[in-house]
Amino acid sequence: MNPNTTPQSVLKQIAEIQRMEPGKLCVIGRGPNGPYYNLQCREEGETLSRYVSADQLAMVTEHTANYRRFQTLVGDYAALVVAQTRAEREAGLKKKTRHPKSSSPGTRKSKS
Repeated sequence: MNPNTTPQSVLKQIAEIQRMEPGKLCVIGRGPNGPYYNLQCREEGETLSRYVSADQLAMVTEHTANYRRFQTLVGDYAALVVAQTRAEREAGLKKKTRHPKSSSPGTRKSKS
């Protein structure tokens, strides 16, 4: 991640993603015209497989790449916000000064 990256710039990149599909493209067989593919993903705890026709392969490949990019950007955004939150909290702690120990007679134990 670029050190000049801001949470707002990451959100802008996320908003630019218009199409995405979770999952992984897998070869399920080979035919006379080339390989056959399906898209595997998990939804509601179950593994789902969807056939991907040859004419949709390029589009689905792009959409799954967009989903992976989205996941990466969400992680980047979270990391930036966490770092910003911690920096603000630490800056607030540094502003507080420690109170000196009291030297008033009321706080000392006297010997009897």
